[in-house]
Amino acid sequence: MNPFLLLYYVLSVVLYLIALPLLVYLSFKQKYKKSIPARFFLFNNPKFEKEDGIWFHVCSLGEAKALKPILELVKTKDIKITTITQTGQNEAKKYDADVRFLPYEMLLPFWIKKQKFLVVLEAEFWYMLFVMARRRGTRVVMLNARISDKSVNKYLQFAWFYKKLLANVEMIYAQSEVDKNRFLALGAKNIEVIGNIKLAGKISKTKEYQKSRQETIVAASTHEGEEESILKSFVEYKKQVDAKLIVVPRHPERFVGVYELLKKYAKENSFSLSKFSEIQNFEAEIVLVDAMGELNNIYNISDIAIVGGAFRKDVGGHNPLEPAFFGCKIITGKHFHDQKELYKYVHHVQYVEPDEIHKALIATKDLPPSMVEQKIDLEPIIKKILEIK
Repeated sequence: MNPFLLLYYVLSVVLYLIALPLLVYLSFKQKYKKSIPARFFLFNNPKFEKEDGIWFHVCSLGEAKALKPILELVKTKDIKITTITQTGQNEAKKYDADVRFLPYEMLLPFWIKKQKFLVVLEAEFWYMLFVMARRRGTRVVMLNARISDKSVNKYLQFAWFYKKLLANVEMIYAQSEVDKNRFLALGAKNIEVIGNIKLAGKISKTKEYQKSRQETIVAASTHEGEEESILKSFVEYKKQVDAKLIVVPRHPERFVGVYELLKKYAKENSFSLSKFSEIQNFEAEIVLVDAMGELNNIYNISDIAIVGGAFRKDVGGHNPLEPAFFGCKIITGKHFHDQKELYKYVHHVQYVEPDEIHKALIATKDLPPSMVEQKIDLEPIIKKILEIK
């Protein structure tokens, strides 16, 4: 073991011991009750049984969804997937694959088995993952790789570290020329720009709901603080337009808190309110969707989509392709840095501050539905990856 790797490993052990009481505490929280025991204590998270398969590593829900068109092109049945979050894990389990949580770095030297390829999506930079995979004889490829505007300065400050990490990568398929230049500045080699693979995904609905005669607004993938801004705007907008609001929070653990907020606004303004899990329709003036996997079905019956995650600086926005595909008029915030590459291909989007949502709703009357301009052919890219010698 080289001196730097030894130092890094010792540091990971020290951090683990320091964080141990917090990890135990968080293990009892609903959000983490499976992921933390699996990742930090290897509970129900054994190493992969077989070697020489193709291993994909993703972080969360969006990246796990992006795997679908890739897996359709990979002919081998021996597919492995690791994730970080529970939502990513749930999505990955829909595929015909061997699925695990990615263990904490300290545990990886004892957990990783040799595979033909490790394909890492987006910005999952784990030093021990890259190093140990390569040492086991696994070829490491980065796909849909990006470095966000928000993160680039931090990466550059530690360019010496990322140069060591990226030395273990055989090929980087970047989202944009900007990302390519950022990787070059970190000392990476063998970089090709392919665009965002999420443009290759097939977008579909799983259920058919009846569209309301009222104008339907969906507040999609919202985060804390965003629902209140949307509700304030909706109250004003409803004075002028016969409309209803469907609220779909990004994280399930927020369903209860968001429902309390919706109750407050419904009571103050005499709006009818319902929970989707109880009634499974959208007849009320405000509906909380407290279920997963329904967003595309709701985009299909919506006129306007207020896409969350971009009204706060610390989130970075969410995927606009789905509401655009279903012809929604899209309103989102100005902090969409993690989705900038996707928004390049979506037209007729309004980017506003939280206190401008009402004005944007009024403006939708004179705007066409949003639309996606471009698609990506993934087949030659996957073929290239699988032909790496």
